[in-house]
Amino acid sequence: MISVCIATYNGEKYIKEQLDSIIPQLAHEDEIVISDDGSSDSTLDIINSINDERIRITVNQGKHGVNSNFNNALLHAKGDFIFLADQDDIWLSGKVAECLKALEKADLVMHDAIITDYSLSSQNKTLFCELNIKGGFVSNLIRNRFTGCCIAFKKEILEYILPIPDSTLFFHDNWIGLMCELKGTVKFIPFKGIYFRRHPDTNSTAGKGKGMTLSRKIRSRISLLSLTLKRFFKK
Repeated sequence: MISVCIATYNGEKYIKEQLDSIIPQLAHEDEIVISDDGSSDSTLDIINSINDERIRITVNQGKHGVNSNFNNALLHAKGDFIFLADQDDIWLSGKVAECLKALEKADLVMHDAIITDYSLSSQNKTLFCELNIKGGFVSNLIRNRFTGCCIAFKKEILEYILPIPDSTLFFHDNWIGLMCELKGTVKFIPFKGIYFRRHPDTNSTAGKGKGMTLSRKIRSRISLLSLTLKRFFKK
């Protein structure tokens, strides 16, 4: 069983396109878990209009923000394999099959993506090339390459990553990736699994959203190192 976890917030512009690209790749027993962070637009109305029994909506009752919202979605996931998805991208054919194949020999997999603008026009580059993808805990502590919308992992990883720290210094994907580097096996695959949409409203730093000052980056790395090691030895 697959659980696709999506964190939504005022995503009315793109959410239907995203769900329309995900649903055809799922089996009858799979699910899409959507955690909404208090959308004030028509996001939830659009989701409900799709009327697919595999879609489950839960409202984030915790602190607002990406980390808390994804944490809530993951808490409600029932699948053996967890796929993370953002509200504004597009899944490409074969994504699920390629990830499941890679997960036969890894605990977490991250695939490549085709970078586009807001209207899905290709920018003639891929995420892996831009991020100079490298594995390893130290490498990704110094510079995060983990990008949530390209990640899938086995449910056993939830034991180590939940709860996601309530921090504004780093995002959920960096935390998940680093914990899996410590506790499991990570595999990067060249398959281009999504159109990675960039637009001014994105929160993702990989999406060229809000960047960090040098001092904030240093505090982020120190915080991540401290929290991941504490969780590692605790678990």
